[in-house]
Amino acid sequence: MDYFAVSFIITPTSSTVSDVLASILVESGYESFSETQEGMTAYVPSAQFNESTLNEFIPETLYGSAISYTWELIPGQDWNHEWEKNYFQPIVIGSACVIHSSFHTGYPKTTWDIVIDPKMAFGTGHHETTSLMIEYLLELDPKGQSFLDMGCGTAVLAILASMKGAGPLLGIDIDEWACENALENIRLNGTPTIEILQGDAQSLEGKDPFDLVFANINRNILLNDMEAYVNTMHPGSYLYMSGFYTEDLPFIQAKAESLGLSFIDSKSRNNWCACRFSK
Repeated sequence: MDYFAVSFIITPTSSTVSDVLASILVESGYESFSETQEGMTAYVPSAQFNESTLNEFIPETLYGSAISYTWELIPGQDWNHEWEKNYFQPIVIGSACVIHSSFHTGYPKTTWDIVIDPKMAFGTGHHETTSLMIEYLLELDPKGQSFLDMGCGTAVLAILASMKGAGPLLGIDIDEWACENALENIRLNGTPTIEILQGDAQSLEGKDPFDLVFANINRNILLNDMEAYVNTMHPGSYLYMSGFYTEDLPFIQAKAESLGLSFIDSKSRNNWCACRFSK
């Protein structure tokens, strides 16, 4: 799959402006965002790229910062080069987990060592939502517990869960390229028991209940599909969700509680949020 990378120059740079731009773009199919020295780069499948949307919805100034942008087409086969060019470096999360690509050397040694070659799928741990979910998983002892990774992307969450002894494990993503990338990363990490399916929440119909459900997607999909997640849980299961802003937590919590879940706690970083519920 080919993607467009839209590079935003924000003068002066502002994380608030970047967050607002991301919230606008996610409604138009943009799937991931990375900070740059000049502002932010946003990625969208080529079939969903629309120049008119940018012209219509992106203001020239926002909160005192001037905004300009350029874009380029990134062929799927060039994705590793794109990540390397945009400073995809090894990252240590919670002091116990390092995530790096197969081309990295000299990375720190930790308890959990995960190899991720992202290509066109997202979830290297650099984005706050992924790192927050990894932090939650690092706190758990999932040995012997069934695990669902919704919107699995690179499968980094399922891979870490497998390394920590969880099983059976299932990852689901709507994107064909993400599923292919997830399978490649599973092979790289020697975690072959993870099953990957291409699809959405309807793919959960008929599945046995899961002990742990992790869903790192976005606010709208979480609200729309949460009932399907709950239907694959049993009393004592836990649901972890991320991919939304801190101010969206009340909406996520209200929906979860309407479905019989109990709120436990939440984490946040740079206005991104992750939360935990029990059934």
